[in-house]
Amino acid sequence: MTAPRRTQQERRDQASAALLEAAAELVVEEGVRAVTLARVGERAGYSRGLVTHHFGGKQALLEQLARTTQTGFVPGLDTVAPGLDRLLRLIEGYLARLSEPDVLSRAFLVLWAESMTAPELAPIFRERDTAFRHDLRQEISAGIAEGTIRSDVDPEQIAVAIVGQLRGIALQCLLDPAAVEPAELCRCATEVWKRALS
Repeated sequence: MTAPRRTQQERRDQASAALLEAAAELVVEEGVRAVTLARVGERAGYSRGLVTHHFGGKQALLEQLARTTQTGFVPGLDTVAPGLDRLLRLIEGYLARLSEPDVLSRAFLVLWAESMTAPELAPIFRERDTAFRHDLRQEISAGIAEGTIRSDVDPEQIAVAIVGQLRGIALQCLLDPAAVEPAELCRCATEVWKRALS
């Protein structure tokens, strides 16, 4: 029995995923400067023309890579009501993912670190961090409204502190994996934030 033919959209989605994976591998191995449309296409088994067709250029490819790596990073949160519990699960889930980071997660962190000195990356990652802080502020504000988070907590400053902690731990894990114990960090970080916010 022959397999059913894939639709045009399925082929397009498969090609996009392969191109993003190839770009992520290049970023992890050699940094953003190694990412060219030709090298991405070659690594994914496609032509440079297909990369251009899918993304238009390197900047759009990097933007899509940054967005893709953050989508659904901590699964299962949509079933938990906003507030302290969901905030703690987000922190725990983020740190738990560090125990077995995939190439897309590692690529995000490398790009995030390089965005400090790469003008083409800075706007992308400012936008990603702004969105992350926004999500955290919503959780904190919901926790204040439901009474599980103290009313004197500043959602903006706590969101900045949480992003700093999570990104900093992730970078340490990328640089020196043996120095970071994600399972213990999950317990420790969630306990610290629970005590600090309650």
